[in-house]
Parts: sequence; C-alpha cells; structure tokens
Amino acid sequence: MTKRNTQQRRHNIVAYVNEKQEVSVDGLAKHFATSEVTIRKDLAELEKSGLLLRRFGGAVAMPQELINHENCEQVSKRKLSIAKCAASLIRDHNRIIIDSGSTTASLIYQLEEKHGLVVMTNSLNVANALNEVENDITLLMTGGTWDPHSEAFQGQVAESVLRSYDFDQLFIGADGIDLERGTTTFNELIGLSRVMAEVSRQVIVMVESEKIGRRIPNLELAFEHIHTLVTDNELTKEYKTKLEKMGVKVICAPDTQD
Repeated sequence: MTKRNTQQRRHNIVAYVNEKQEVSVDGLAKHFATSEVTIRKDLAELEKSGLLLRRFGGAVAMPQELINHENCEQVSKRKLSIAKCAASLIRDHNRIIIDSGSTTASLIYQLEEKHGLVVMTNSLNVANALNEVENDITLLMTGGTWDPHSEAFQGQVAESVLRSYDFDQLFIGADGIDLERGTTTFNELIGLSRVMAEVSRQVIVMVESEKIGRRIPNLELAFEHIHTLVTDNELTKEYKTKLEKMGVKVICAPDTQD
C-alpha cells in the first residue's frame, strides 16, 4: 500500500472514530478491510499526532477538552518546556526510570549535559532515543511481555527486573490527573507503573495542564506515591492549590522559546 493510501486510511479512521466515539481494533480492521496489525500501527501514529486516544482493544475519540483548538506545535512547545523543567531535577550519576509515553520521551534530549546517568526504561522508543544521546548514559531495559497498546514491555518479568534495582527518580506521564485520587490512565496494565514507583525514591509526573482534572476509571498512582508534578504554566491556581493539599510539589514550567 502506498504512503498516500496509508495517509488517506488514517484520515478516514479519525473521522470514523469521531463519529462512533469508541471503536475496537477488530471493528476497524473489518471496516477498512485490513489487518489488525496495520490498524494498531495506525492508531499508534494517530495517538502520537494527538488525533485520538487508544484504549485496550481499540480507540476513543479525543475529548473536546483536550483539543482546545490548539495545534501540534503548541503542544510540542509545552512538552519541551515540561521536559526542560523536569531535567533540571536530575543530578549527575542519578539512577532514573523513564516510563513509556510521548511527554516522558521528550525528556531524553535534555540529558545531553548530564553525566554518569543510569537509565531504565520499558519502552523501545525511549531506549532507541537514549542510544542516540551522545554522553555516557548506561541504558537498562526491563524486558518482559510486549504490550502493543502501550508500545512497552509489561508483566511479571519486567516487574521482577525492576525490583532487583533501586532508583533515585521515576519520570512518568498520565492520561489524566484525578484531583481526588491521583494519576489515571486508559491502559488497564498498571502493575508495572506501581512497581516503578515502589523502587524509586522520588516519583515525578510529567503532564500537560489540560489533562489535570480529568477523571478516567483506571487509577495508576495514588497521590501518596507522587512527590512532584511538572506541568505547564496554564495550570489554574485552583488546581495547583488542590494538588498541593494532596502533598504534591507542583512545578509549572515557563514558556520556552526554543
């Protein structure tokens, strides 16, 4: 199939998901007469572009409160700002975990000036990007069972590997922040995230402000396990106060011009 046909199919997938609000991989494969493997790749790329949200076994339309008529460049600038701010918390020779996700991945290219880091990840994308960083990073991977939804390794093997180490910091994202509970996610595989937090002295959540206040059924990390939240400077004073009352240190990253 040509690149043009792929782009057209993905455009049609977005329109279909927006119409149905929630669809399954199997349903999309039948509707577009292609394989489930191809559909999963399409959904992964569309989620990266901010056009829909994947969930276990399918996808849902992007909530309107996340769109806010913002373009991808603005979102990328926010992630860059958050990443720069988060990177300032890392000291030379720290042992850190970088979880899978586009916001946490933006942290990688802020590590060029750091020395002697040991970095564990469960994401192939993060691992490949870390391998391109031109300094002396020691890269570790969890291994485990590959989860196509999160594009990361999960399961008991990964958990066992993590428990054999201890780390200074965990950098993790979220699909949403429930102001009464903690970080939330569409992914039902949340065990590894909790083990990551368990073996880390400091848990740092990196998330855009528009995700704060979103209520999603799957609780990933309760506030009692979260030390710091790094977000952009669009966070409201009301939400910042609520988060601080839950014992979380909130850092609002300034706009970046880079």
